[in-house]
Amino acid sequence: MVNSSQFPYFLLTDYLDMGYLKYFCFVIILLLYIGIVVANALLIVTICMKSSLHEPMYVFLCSLLVNELYGSAGLFPFLLLQITSDTHTVSRSMCFLQIYCLYTYASVEFCNLALMSYDRYLAICCPLHYKARLTSNKVALLIALIWLYSFINVLIILFLTLRLTLCGNVIDVLYCQNYQVVKLACSDTTLNIIYRLFVSFLTVLVPLIPILFSYMKILRVCLVGSKETRQKAVSTCTPHLASLINFSFGCCFEICQSQFNISSVPRILRIVVSLYFLTIQPLFNPIIYGLRLSKIRQMCRNVLCWSISIPPAADHL
Repeated sequence: MVNSSQFPYFLLTDYLDMGYLKYFCFVIILLLYIGIVVANALLIVTICMKSSLHEPMYVFLCSLLVNELYGSAGLFPFLLLQITSDTHTVSRSMCFLQIYCLYTYASVEFCNLALMSYDRYLAICCPLHYKARLTSNKVALLIALIWLYSFINVLIILFLTLRLTLCGNVIDVLYCQNYQVVKLACSDTTLNIIYRLFVSFLTVLVPLIPILFSYMKILRVCLVGSKETRQKAVSTCTPHLASLINFSFGCCFEICQSQFNISSVPRILRIVVSLYFLTIQPLFNPIIYGLRLSKIRQMCRNVLCWSISIPPAADHL
């Protein structure tokens, strides 16, 4: 039995030998990352600068966009480094840091989407009580709770993994995943499995309850409500539903890849599947919300025009 401390790094084996094509992939991923940072940052700045957007709906959206930047920072710089490297290794400490970042990202994302569904339920089904039920203090508390829960929860997961004795350091992935590290253990992983099931219940089923409840109520109101009510529901719920479905598909792909043997699946398809929800979701959210919500579109235009129209400092001298 070999102690895990004797493995100072992990070897990632899912990278293809692309030759000079790796520089083309580097440029594509770099442009994608720049697009994600710019798109999310633009919406965050817009929401923060405009007091008319300081409503619960847009505050929850701002939290979601901040989380996209956080999750992207845990993946894209790492991918860019690995693509240009000839030896696809990652240090033990960096691997666990990446696990912490990506797992907290996924947890915050789903919990935040649950809060946004509850916000839409109140706005459509209980418009007269909307501001009373979602005060600024309650919104801040809810956002703080989902971030704090995710950080503490993943910290416990990492602690349980760090205590394991590993008998290898080769993982068939593009980036570090906790389950792939646990599979290398030659010590008892019963506690890890039990806690993983417990966390899955809390992180998936608990947020799923308000999501299902909210949309069942919204659907009921749409069926018996006026045309204006239906139009309001469609215009404000479509971006959230699209984001929720996209993220759910990405999570399903990731779970299938980590839990089941998909070695028969072409390697390039496995790579696309493993990167789907970590690359598409951060780019998808600012686009779908920016294009769908007219208030966001107009404010973004105003912010861009304002920044362009500011004269240089020399003109004031």
